[in-house]
Amino acid sequence: MKIITKKTSYLSAVLALILSSIACMDGGNKTTPSKVKHVIVIGVDAMSPNGIVNAETPVMDDMMANGAYTLNARGVLPTSSSTNWASMVSGSGPEQHGVTSNGWERDDHSLPPVLTGMEDIFPTIFGIAREQRPDLEMGAIYTWGGFGRLIERSALSYDTTEETDELTLEKATSYIKEKKPDFLFIHFDDLDHVGHSLGHKTTAFYEAVSHVDQQIGEIIQATKDAGTFEETAFIVSADHGGIGCGHGGETMDEIEIPFILYGKGVKKGYLIKNKVYTYDNAATVAKLLGIQQPYAWIGKPVISAFEGAPEPNLKNQKVLIASPVIHPKANLYDSAGGLYIDEEAEVTMENNGDAEIRYTTDGSVPNKNSSLYSGPFKLSESTVLTAKAFLGDNQESNTSIAFYRLVKKNAKNGVRYKYYESNKEWQFLPVFESLRPLKTGTTYEFRIDNINEQDGQYGIQYTSYIQIDTAGDYRFYINSDDGSKLYINGNLVVDNDGGHGTIERMGSVTLEPGKHKIRVDYHNQAGGAWLDAFYKGPGVPKQIIPADKLFRD
Repeated sequence: MKIITKKTSYLSAVLALILSSIACMDGGNKTTPSKVKHVIVIGVDAMSPNGIVNAETPVMDDMMANGAYTLNARGVLPTSSSTNWASMVSGSGPEQHGVTSNGWERDDHSLPPVLTGMEDIFPTIFGIAREQRPDLEMGAIYTWGGFGRLIERSALSYDTTEETDELTLEKATSYIKEKKPDFLFIHFDDLDHVGHSLGHKTTAFYEAVSHVDQQIGEIIQATKDAGTFEETAFIVSADHGGIGCGHGGETMDEIEIPFILYGKGVKKGYLIKNKVYTYDNAATVAKLLGIQQPYAWIGKPVISAFEGAPEPNLKNQKVLIASPVIHPKANLYDSAGGLYIDEEAEVTMENNGDAEIRYTTDGSVPNKNSSLYSGPFKLSESTVLTAKAFLGDNQESNTSIAFYRLVKKNAKNGVRYKYYESNKEWQFLPVFESLRPLKTGTTYEFRIDNINEQDGQYGIQYTSYIQIDTAGDYRFYINSDDGSKLYINGNLVVDNDGGHGTIERMGSVTLEPGKHKIRVDYHNQAGGAWLDAFYKGPGVPKQIIPADKLFRD
């Protein structure tokens, strides 16, 4: 007779727990993708889902139609390049690998990695691949030289950084044809420069995305020329998106990225329904190469994208689809909607695919019972419009939002401004009262449009009276590049001063019904410039302060 002791039972329980943990690392799915001989990852700096949706991208469109994809994958915070490229190749977030900003260097950082691999950094897919498969032909070809410090270059068979994406493409296609690499990581960087110089969501940005699409097509063609296409799996993704002329913040425009799988063993025309994060990239590559990922990795291979894998058990999880586009569309930092003077606003919306659009006009989040969009309609008053796309029982989008501000010329609405310039260098807001304005005037909102006369340093002081209809606590927000401050009745409420990119700061104040003096001080040091003022209060959803609530006197 077999005697089962407490110790035996304990060890059995531990073994079961370990086996369960191993299963969890694969998302609970033991399906193994069809074995591939070659894996190529193409990472495009700053390529947002918005860029793919709005640009002419026949190659990536075909990859999605004949592969698996999601346009709602997420990067990590902060949405800086170093942090997100490190996460993509290391299967982990900054809490594990320690790359917390673009200022990170191997010999100069504040947060050490939880462990190190082949080199004195957190283990990446390159290091563990070399350790477990010493015979691999493995290369990394990248335009941004800073990428090299994030990986174990000593693990590579081929390692080169190039000055332009054209040279990176040339080296990549030659390497594919000559060496038929088992694993190749290609990094393109030029699109990020377009985003910084000319802005995201601009015609120039979309044209640059189209150019990247052509380059991806040339890489695929190179595998066909090399005779390896049929045994190759491709992954296309990005480190972050962008907003206005930058990134680094916490908006959906900045953190959402595409994730496209294509080639050997990948389902065709499959929308990936489980959540995907940038660190799942390395885990998926490891699975395809037959490599065991380190325990410290938090990434999971995207198994559901491969043939033979069942649908993931989503339970009550909603599957993200593309968000509706509201016209006039958002541009740079400017939100969708706009300012309308002595005219009604016409609302038009569009959506990709067969999803229906539901919307609200009170700032609340739409649901399946909200108004159904069936065609253009008009607004006769200032409105916060929100919209979502719905498809089937469990597919829906993130919320799109637009701010329509309507005002009459003869209603005494407006904002007075004074415009300043100085030969002195401003690191912070100057004391405008000690300076003489170059010009004065009136406008309808706290915006710099058509006021600033130069691209460099200047300052603007705005004054107006805001109409408050309901007593209560109000939050005010300033979104600016560079510094700004907001005062209510002479009291500082929001301090967003200093030299910085476009960031938002908030402050609160209790107000009674009536008109209250509001002042906004703003200065631009150099480069990009932006200013927007929002508020939120009892019965008032967060919105750009409507022009019809601001009075000159």
